[in-house]
Amino acid sequence: MRYAILLLGAPYSCQASHSALQFARAVVERGHRLETVFFYHDGVQNAARLAAPPQDEPHLVDAWVALSEEHGTSLQVCIAAALRRGLLDERESARHGKQGHSVEAPFELTGLGQLVDLGLRCDRLVTFGP
Repeated sequence: MRYAILLLGAPYSCQASHSALQFARAVVERGHRLETVFFYHDGVQNAARLAAPPQDEPHLVDAWVALSEEHGTSLQVCIAAALRRGLLDERESARHGKQGHSVEAPFELTGLGQLVDLGLRCDRLVTFGP
């Protein structure tokens, strides 16, 4: 089966990110394909490359990157939700005249049309929220 995850919760403020990551790992361990994780609302904060959690806590950004690299899962971030929260990739940073960026590959800023496409393409779209 082909799965996609819609993640609405910010890391470290609710259980959604941890649960979504555990579910993602379970999906690929059982031989299914995890096509995409789509980060929306406060979930876009999972893509913040500048996150530096304490050493005794899991580093969720790194965990999502590892999942993407190991299993080819696309990490898509809603551009509108990201920009509202100050998360920009290099291109958007230049476009808005900002000095730095906080989102980089494998995370990709995309629109809500990608989320609609996931719902049509995948067998299951599972949502995790606060």
